[in-house]
Amino acid sequence: MTTETTATPGVDTSAVSKWFDTLGLTRTGSLRFDRIGLGQSNLTYLVRDDAGHQWVLRRPPVGHTLDSAHDVVREARILQALDSTEIPTPRVLGVADEGTVGDSPVVLMEFVDGHVIDGAAALESLTPQLRRTTALSMVDTLARIHAVDLDRAGLSDLASHSPYAQRQLKRWTRQWYATWSGDNREFDELTARLTAAIPAKQEISLVHGDFHLRNVITSRTTGAVDAVLDWELCTLGDPLADMGSTLAYWPKPGEIAFGHGMPALAGLPSHDEMANAYLSATGRDGAALRFWYVLGLWKIAVIYAGIMRRTLDDPNNRSGLRPPDEADVLSLLGSASGAAKEVEL
Repeated sequence: MTTETTATPGVDTSAVSKWFDTLGLTRTGSLRFDRIGLGQSNLTYLVRDDAGHQWVLRRPPVGHTLDSAHDVVREARILQALDSTEIPTPRVLGVADEGTVGDSPVVLMEFVDGHVIDGAAALESLTPQLRRTTALSMVDTLARIHAVDLDRAGLSDLASHSPYAQRQLKRWTRQWYATWSGDNREFDELTARLTAAIPAKQEISLVHGDFHLRNVITSRTTGAVDAVLDWELCTLGDPLADMGSTLAYWPKPGEIAFGHGMPALAGLPSHDEMANAYLSATGRDGAALRFWYVLGLWKIAVIYAGIMRRTLDDPNNRSGLRPPDEADVLSLLGSASGAAKEVEL
């Protein structure tokens, strides 16, 4: 069998090809590895053979990573656990620990064919009805994620059951100070406001952690969510945190937020419609959702600060999307501060 040796940044193609053949998968000829997706955290590659068969490979960013971030082996465990639920996810085909096929662990998954909304052009290609169907399917899918029976899925020990807001504030504050070298005053002020406004602990559920348009694959014909991707930030916590983050990413009329670049096109529900659809489906507290929306904006600012640092440290971490710069991070912080005042946090 032919072994692929072409250099691919971030992948030892020869070692991965040999490991691939131990998984019992059928391939024809050489394997080719191409970086795909506009995500700027874990690196994702489309793997193809000479017969056109396709798979997806994931690995952490190149270079130094922070704490438990970018743990693809943990992500694989979550996907394997969800395989027995009604949550649509790609099937894991193989997991290789660090040192097995290179300098990092890797995960091989099935390729899910469908529509990937990875930018404004992809969103504009949909009819208004398909946009609306996709948005409402996302809400329904998120409600189902939050209804997963943790014990039955074997995920009750995935993370701490302690109050989630405090954990999030502690974790992402630590990440901020590990990556940001600029002025901290606005960040510190907003963090203090969030800390003072933490709502009472509600419940513990599975939390995706980064649920937005880029992280789903949808049906080309119906617009429904066929697969939920990028589970690296998945944990146990308050389910409203997920909806808050989704709203933080959601396009508003007249705005194109950096990072997802999605315009508020015809057919997309408004922020209020998305929130009300979720609250109606789950019966959860709309007042508490305001806090999680602001925390979502704050967290995205921290995430973008980390992306900026990783791409500066090693250009191989860049995706096809322009990496954030200092102005982008500060703009997000400003949006979060403004939202905090707007909802009287």
